[in-house]
Amino acid sequence: MSNKPCISIIIPVHNEEENILELYEKLYSTLSLMEKTYEIIFIDDGSTDNTFEKIGSIKDCKVKVVRFQRNYGKAAALSCGFKKSKGDIVITLDGDLQDDPKEIPRFIDELKKYDMVSGWKSKRQDPISKTLPSRFFNRLTRFISGVKINDFNCGFKAYNNYVVKNINLYGELHRYIPALASWKGYTVGEIEVEHHPRIHGESKYGVERLLKGTLDLITVTFLMMYKKRPLHMFGGIGFLLGFSGVFISVYLMFLWVTGVEIGDRPLLMFGILLTVIGAQFVSLGLIGELITSSRNNDDYIIKYDSYELENGR
Repeated sequence: MSNKPCISIIIPVHNEEENILELYEKLYSTLSLMEKTYEIIFIDDGSTDNTFEKIGSIKDCKVKVVRFQRNYGKAAALSCGFKKSKGDIVITLDGDLQDDPKEIPRFIDELKKYDMVSGWKSKRQDPISKTLPSRFFNRLTRFISGVKINDFNCGFKAYNNYVVKNINLYGELHRYIPALASWKGYTVGEIEVEHHPRIHGESKYGVERLLKGTLDLITVTFLMMYKKRPLHMFGGIGFLLGFSGVFISVYLMFLWVTGVEIGDRPLLMFGILLTVIGAQFVSLGLIGELITSSRNNDDYIIKYDSYELENGR
């Protein structure tokens, strides 16, 4: 009998000691009724409380845990979980009990029509300081990416395994996974999910999400358009500026040949400046091409990995 599970549940957690056991019980209640094998992967993202010990107290061989050396962020945790997952279906949810595991069968049914399915917290149980910026970024991301879903940032998602193996996450890009998946050609669906208020612990996100969200959206837009061809963006700007500078210089040279003094003309300095800046933009594009071809995005350190222990390493 194969040890390969049908479903991999990935749960990034950071300081969620009061929620771990209750979350596991809810997961077990749902998964035990399904006729599918599964694994539950907790990614402890550098917790400073007893989260890791709580996970270790669960006596279930289907529960795996990876512990980071420090807090690297949700994108790194998800990236690690994606790499560790073995199931044909991958489910991600948050560890704060706001996502309800009873929704998992609905996600799996919807995956028959899409490559990935995102949850939509239509009735979100969060303060306005979180919901208002989220609505703004959801609308902006929907406009830019062309992905017609309502909630990009919901942590409750389902994927076919081949999707997560081909998505590169780093920084804070977990907010825009549906856009990244669509950019790679995968189909993205959405279902409404129930969202519960947080009872234990504190939210890990504050006002700084506004700035990060804006910068992340710029990053995603750039990645969707120019990740594999940065020279097309920087080179295009460079050639436009450089050509303008050369055109001005040729014009001034014509005037000089006809006997017109050009040494004290501001236009001369402007033409030279445009030419130099244009050359710099082209050079920046070439450097971007070099980085794109050689970059390794694994930027987290694993302190403990139950997978490695099982394999005797």
